[in-house]
Amino acid sequence: MTGLTDATRNITSRRHPLVQRCRQLAAGRGAADEILLDGEHLVDEAIAAGVRVRAVLARHPDGASASRARNAGAEVHGASADAIAAASPVRSATGIVAIGTWRPADLDVALTASRGITLALVDVQDPGNVGSVIRSADALGAEAVVAAGATADPAGWKALRGAMGSTFRVPVCRAPLDALIDHAGRVNARLVATTIGAGDRLEGARFDQPTVVLLGNEGTGLPDRLLRLAHSLLQVPMRPGVNSLNVAVTAALILYEAGRARRARPEPSR
Repeated sequence: MTGLTDATRNITSRRHPLVQRCRQLAAGRGAADEILLDGEHLVDEAIAAGVRVRAVLARHPDGASASRARNAGAEVHGASADAIAAASPVRSATGIVAIGTWRPADLDVALTASRGITLALVDVQDPGNVGSVIRSADALGAEAVVAAGATADPAGWKALRGAMGSTFRVPVCRAPLDALIDHAGRVNARLVATTIGAGDRLEGARFDQPTVVLLGNEGTGLPDRLLRLAHSLLQVPMRPGVNSLNVAVTAALILYEAGRARRARPEPSR
């Protein structure tokens, strides 16, 4: 974290080392375990989840979020509007940017502990979609999310922003696709591949055992080999003329239906 120990409390230069470190992280050139947090909500969520926030640039260094970060051990620097605008990756800077430390969950731990649905994103390119899926996983009770293959980095600032803090509450893993498939087999998890116009309809689908739901690329869907490896195919019924849904919407619908089906099942008699 060279350059983050500057004692300056009023940063005005766009060339300040901390500003430059934020810009590097926004461009995906930071250290493997560093994340960029933009906005009060995301900074607050990270602190509440126990994520280590290392340094903060704040337009109002005595504000509530900056004070919480300071109390949690972060260096808090006051910064001019121009410096914040340079450090922030968003078009309209929110007034606070922070650097934290976060690592993805271990695939072995996430899948071994799973008793419900794990969402696996396969080559999903849009980091906003990745973040939205993580948000749905948190809200609707998925056990974990796996970013597999060439899926956008869940630790990137766009994905973190889309997840709105859920990344820090639900296990999020990164894994090669073959490692995911092999480990799902070792823990006897059922593989369900989402498709368009084929397979079982979502209503009535059973999710009564550990399940990995495979969600594919926005344009091309899942590779044929995954469709062949899956234990079953699953489709979300749509009106004629509509041939696809956003991957995050699909994930949310599957999780909602799985939860509804669980709630509708009668309790086993004692």
